[in-house]
Amino acid sequence: MWTTSLSRLSFALGLAFALAVPGLVPGTALAALEIDITKGNVDPLPVAIPDFFGDDPAAEDQGKRMAGVITANLNRSGLFRALNPKSFIQTPESLQARPRFADWRVLNAQALVSGKVGVESDGRLRVEFRLWDVLAGEQMTGLVYFSTPGNWRRIAHVISDTIYKRLTGEAGYFDTRVVYVAESGPKDRRVKRLAIMDQDGDGHRFLTDGSYLVLTPRFSPSRQEITYLSYYRNTPRVYLYNIDTGRQEVLGEFPGMTYAPRFSPDGNQVIMSMARDGKSNIFAMDLRTRVINQMTNGPAIDTSPCYSPDGSRVVFNSDRGGSQQLYVMSAGGADVKRISFGKGRYATPVWSPRGDLIAFTKFRKGKFYIGVMRPDGSGERLLSESFLDEGPTWAPNGRVLMFFRQTPTRKGGRAGRTRLWSVDLTGYNEREIVTPIDASDPAWSPLSPLNR
Repeated sequence: MWTTSLSRLSFALGLAFALAVPGLVPGTALAALEIDITKGNVDPLPVAIPDFFGDDPAAEDQGKRMAGVITANLNRSGLFRALNPKSFIQTPESLQARPRFADWRVLNAQALVSGKVGVESDGRLRVEFRLWDVLAGEQMTGLVYFSTPGNWRRIAHVISDTIYKRLTGEAGYFDTRVVYVAESGPKDRRVKRLAIMDQDGDGHRFLTDGSYLVLTPRFSPSRQEITYLSYYRNTPRVYLYNIDTGRQEVLGEFPGMTYAPRFSPDGNQVIMSMARDGKSNIFAMDLRTRVINQMTNGPAIDTSPCYSPDGSRVVFNSDRGGSQQLYVMSAGGADVKRISFGKGRYATPVWSPRGDLIAFTKFRKGKFYIGVMRPDGSGERLLSESFLDEGPTWAPNGRVLMFFRQTPTRKGGRAGRTRLWSVDLTGYNEREIVTPIDASDPAWSPLSPLNR
């Protein structure tokens, strides 16, 4: 399981590492090498990531794959540029003693990652890694991880997060997952299933079989649960899905249509929109008591609610002013204020995990955009533009957004491709996230307990 064996061992990592690698202390040399990711355009940091050394051919192969995952993670962030391994002078085996920093300086590497993979007598996988400041000739951090051999990819993600955090000062986002709606079939008979994968597209699996339409999946911030909307027997209902057990349950029977569910920051409530009697208002349900609290009450269409990280406020979109715009209110439903005043229509607002920005979808003059603004509506910036970009979701560090993009309908009325994309806050690092079939409505998980 994605969350089990490695997490249970995390409390023992400090002791195991101290005994296994004398003198390796995280952060022993606080070198000056770091990236300022608050700048608008960052020159990627050159980093060398040789294959991890293996004790035997099997471990050697695993070390090569782990280095490949770390390389792909760091390259994809846009903040790092992994150097070509064919240019490396020093071998992975000789790195186990100490780097020859002159060999790496000649390649213009500023950071160096070295590692070793082996199997303990009890069958556990043992992975060492060290991060070096090449220019200063100092170790920046070093750790040892123990887990089952099948967890090697997750260890590579955890190491990637450690490197990212040490060099940027910000939490990483590689040891995370994404749930989304997988789409297939003709335009007028689309089959939509819940699917889940690692943030890099690996470990893909379907959670539902497509018997019923599913929409808007969202992760719980505190549990291995997803909330989503399903049209079971043509009746829209909000469900909870436990990822570990596969158990599903209906949140409740509501008199009208329910949609756009999302968890509160503590995971104890689900906020959603309910339509009845020609009106659409926002409600919150306490998952412990199943008590429902109505937050808005008017003739307008109020939908897509999302809590701020501290749970004190809610952002939503509404047409109460005549066009679809963004509004912020208190968690109790009071003090409603409009925050979007640019040209065009605004929808699907999502509060950043950092609390500093709100992401949104914008439509203007036949184009869709993914953008961000401050919670008071100032500082609007558009990060992407296409025929149809929609449904932003934040990485847990608040530095990257994922969304879905659809291309125009093709000849014969066939639906255009729908794919997942990511973009960082600079707007320069835009990348497709590869999925087996069409994909929409992504939702990024929080960091795993090991990385929080």
